Amino acid sequence: MPKYLLEMQNITKLFPGVKALDGVDLKVEDGEIHALVGENGAGKSTLMNVLSGTYPHGSYTGTIMFDGQECKFRNIKDSEKVGIVIIHQELALIPYLSIAENMFLGNERAQKGVIDWSETEHQARELLKRVGMENLNPNLLIKDIGVGKQQLVEIAKAIAKRVRLLILDEPTAALNDNDSDHLLALLLELKAQGITSIIISHKLNEVERIADSITVIRDGACIETLKKGEDEISENRIIHGMVGRDITDRFPAREPNIGDVALEVEHWNVFDPQDEARQIIYDAGIKVHKGEVVGIAGLMGAGRTEFAMSVFGKAYGTKISGDVKINGEKADVSTIHKAIKNGLAYSTEDRKAQGLILIDTIKSNITLASPEKISEHGVINHHQALKDAEEYRDRMNIKTPSVHQITGNLSGGNQQKVMLSRWIYAEPEILILDEPTRGIDVGAKYEIYTIINDLVANDKAVVMISSEMPELLGMCDRVYVMNEGRIVGELSREDATQNNIMRIILQSGRQQQGGTENE
Repeated sequence: MPKYLLEMQNITKLFPGVKALDGVDLKVEDGEIHALVGENGAGKSTLMNVLSGTYPHGSYTGTIMFDGQECKFRNIKDSEKVGIVIIHQELALIPYLSIAENMFLGNERAQKGVIDWSETEHQARELLKRVGMENLNPNLLIKDIGVGKQQLVEIAKAIAKRVRLLILDEPTAALNDNDSDHLLALLLELKAQGITSIIISHKLNEVERIADSITVIRDGACIETLKKGEDEISENRIIHGMVGRDITDRFPAREPNIGDVALEVEHWNVFDPQDEARQIIYDAGIKVHKGEVVGIAGLMGAGRTEFAMSVFGKAYGTKISGDVKINGEKADVSTIHKAIKNGLAYSTEDRKAQGLILIDTIKSNITLASPEKISEHGVINHHQALKDAEEYRDRMNIKTPSVHQITGNLSGGNQQKVMLSRWIYAEPEILILDEPTRGIDVGAKYEIYTIINDLVANDKAVVMISSEMPELLGMCDRVYVMNEGRIVGELSREDATQNNIMRIILQSGRQQQGGTENE
């Protein structure tokens, strides 16, 4: 008989008007990597919030057994005392504190109330070594290291708390392929050291690769648990469990009907707003036609988001130069208001921090960018706003009983649909989508792809930035390749392959290094 480190029995959790968890059972063996998969809103994160004490005992029904003992956690500190540590998708790090300070925040190395900074730094170095970052200075500020390294700092922080069960919610959602591989290898290494992990992920290829067991949750209920070596584990099998049907094609079919040039960006240069001497974007230019989906590929740090934000009302950067033409005419996009007025919209990669007002209603978020459509003489017509928001809720299949629902209470996929609704409601000519499906499930992705196809079928132009190469290849008519702030290649749909994109990136990197050396 296997030894179970964790048993969650008949867990039921209610929110107003919604049964988020309906009698869920979960068993996790000691020393395994256990994946939790399901569509957005299925209840995965809610279940882990129950386990970690984020939702305290008394706010749910059911039993939690950990290492043979019943647990009634009142808060996160209670669960951490027994060795359960959760790392949320939005990392809990403070940008202007050092790596070492973050690592021991709330768990300080102190004697008689005085922090021992020498011991703090020593232990931080030891922990960084355990997560493969022995060359990283623990005195660096968090804001000065990349997202991949920040994720590893969170894991080191968990190890410092003597973690026995590590819970990771979408740990690779914001990482490039190299950082993802590093993190997954670390989980396997921690497993060898006896640390058990639960990983929530929509990247099914990663789940298939590292998980010993996979539990599928759908509509707040446990559908099945698959075990490596006993059950057939494949992406198609997992997807069938998640959505209740087979999805034979990940990308909806579309017959391109490409028209005139809708957007042209020429000789675009952008400098760092924090350091005006540092150039971020170099002489970049793209063209996008009506009825066309154009992708921008590149590694993390290539400048894709900075380019998009600087074009959209100069929302990022300083000393910006270059021209933007919309429908053949020079357009003033010097402010966000002017950009929107000229038919340009930008859906951010960070829906929580920059895209949505999470404490406000769905109705307010959808109508936010188009006040003129719901007001007259400066007075908002709330009846019109309600009618329009409900129309978009139905059109975009946003799963909510009411548009008066607080946006922060929605699942990630439904939040993404709210953000897309806002910009489609604004009726732009050109829509820039930055990581439009980050952190959402395969079913919600398909719905968003269908929305994109509907937009271009109605002569809109779409620019898609994505770190998921298959997404770009499956959706785009052309792909621009960015590297180190430059547009370094352009590929037709026929020529756009992962190999060709990586070849262009590597060649341009060598050329730029050569250019620097010659200079």
